[in-house]
Amino acid sequence: MLEWLRNRFRRGPVVPVVRLSGVIASGSLFGPRGLSIESTAPLLARAFSQRHAKAVALAINSPGGSPVQSALIAQRIRLLAREKNLPVIAFVEDVAASGGYWLACAADEIVADSASIVGSIGVISAGFGFKDLIARFGVERRVHTSGERKGMLDPFRDENPDDVERLKRLQAEIHDGFKGWVRERRAGKLKGDENELFSGEFWTARRGLEMGLVDSLGELRAVLQARYGAKVHLPVIAPRRRFFQRFGIGGSLESIGPATLAALEERAHWQRFGL
Repeated sequence: MLEWLRNRFRRGPVVPVVRLSGVIASGSLFGPRGLSIESTAPLLARAFSQRHAKAVALAINSPGGSPVQSALIAQRIRLLAREKNLPVIAFVEDVAASGGYWLACAADEIVADSASIVGSIGVISAGFGFKDLIARFGVERRVHTSGERKGMLDPFRDENPDDVERLKRLQAEIHDGFKGWVRERRAGKLKGDENELFSGEFWTARRGLEMGLVDSLGELRAVLQARYGAKVHLPVIAPRRRFFQRFGIGGSLESIGPATLAALEERAHWQRFGL
């Protein structure tokens, strides 16, 4: 209610800021730290509905994650931008890599700090093999399937070269979609050899600027004030928390185990970029 009143009587330009921070994953795998279409759609809707908005800013800090969720969020950004006829500016903080860069490409312009990490335009699948471990403890693996490929890439069995080849074909299809999106959104801006650009490598934004992955170097507030005036209002669009959540109430012991595993996986995503 207070936000609505402030927006109704405010004068001057407004550029709402949507923070897209965290690993990209479906549902609540990473809890409030994660990004999904479910968690971001309400924020994007609020941002693009702000009165007197001149543009929408995306503050991105993500090492990537689910390609499906990345695509869904990016498509929603483009849909709202067309509906509201508003330009979108992405501001990269620590990292916009892999799915994080997918999100950045949904903007009409990408601005980053010179030390930000960008790129990693590729697809990765990681796991573990436990065959020798269970044998050491005398554990017998029993799997019954209907469908000869249903047990593909079982981590408790020897790796099957045919299964690995199938996985690589799936990854290649997803990678092609990623490359197509970058080519579309960065049309006429990309520089250099595509084999390098789409190799999965990542760079600082200063190098990314030379390669056409970034449009300029800068910081969100300074750039927007220079463009829209010193009095531009930059409301941060954040999730609305329930009353008890404001005081840290509402957790459960049952969530401790899954939360710990999610935190470890999240940490692995960030560590790929030295963060």
